[in-house]
Amino acid sequence: MSEKTIKLEIATPERVVLTEAIAQITVPTRDGEITILPGHIPLVASLRAGVIHIKKENDEPEIISTSGGFIEVLMDKIVILADTAEMAAEIDLARAEEAHRRAEEMKTNLRHQDDVDFAEVNAAIERELARTHAVKRWRNIKSISGNREDKSE
Repeated sequence: MSEKTIKLEIATPERVVLTEAIAQITVPTRDGEITILPGHIPLVASLRAGVIHIKKENDEPEIISTSGGFIEVLMDKIVILADTAEMAAEIDLARAEEAHRRAEEMKTNLRHQDDVDFAEVNAAIERELARTHAVKRWRNIKSISGNREDKSE
């Protein structure tokens, strides 16, 4: 691992999602998005539902959807403990959009908006929206990089 990279580990309660040396990561924290480069000061922050953007050591992008969790930045590595995390390439866009639609419908049908039910439905909406955004961004990046490759041939 060079001085231009930092080790990244992303894990959920179910699995290790990614372990890799990276050049940069942008994460959605409760206070806004932050970008972390090698040499960043130590930090601990809570994550909100959203999209994680990673620039790998070879400059290749990676997009991951998360529903929240925590990030810890140390001198030699970054650790993300996420409630859920999915590589955009693994997400079925149609299923994510359908789940988002169902969650929005559930929100509309809550008559006596119990705080717990309302919070659960809002969390589901945020999670599915993040999954949808992750896939769309990943596809956009892949189509742009594919066009560059086509033009260079």
